[in-house]
Amino acid sequence: MVGRVAIAGVTLDVLDLAAHTASVQEAAAGATVGFVGVVRDHDDGRSVTELEYQVHPTAGSVVAEVAADIAARDGVIAVAVTHRYGLLGIGDVALAAAVSAAHRREAFDACAELVDEVKRRLPVWKRQVFADGADEWVGSA
Repeated sequence: MVGRVAIAGVTLDVLDLAAHTASVQEAAAGATVGFVGVVRDHDDGRSVTELEYQVHPTAGSVVAEVAADIAARDGVIAVAVTHRYGLLGIGDVALAAAVSAAHRREAFDACAELVDEVKRRLPVWKRQVFADGADEWVGSA
């Protein structure tokens, strides 16, 4: 049985882990694992005040492809993943993901791989703004 993709894409909207988790709930799931990637206040010893993400027009389809790949794994029941773009402040959620599976190990492994693959494949660029007013662009997530 191939798992279901409940949510997959990119958005300007605020992300909600509870909504992602609820979207993957199934009676057959013995485990659900969620993840949020949050904007932190530092990077490499420098104080960060905000981030701006810009995405390539293909970003939504790339996230959908990654979600489908993970949903096809043995034991995975459902997958939800969204990456936010635009201007984000400290503490804002940049990535929300949830995976349900028959067993906890499958759910943990699939969620970790989901996040890693989105980070690896998503065509997104991040501008970090530092407390001293400087900024820097970092290639793909």
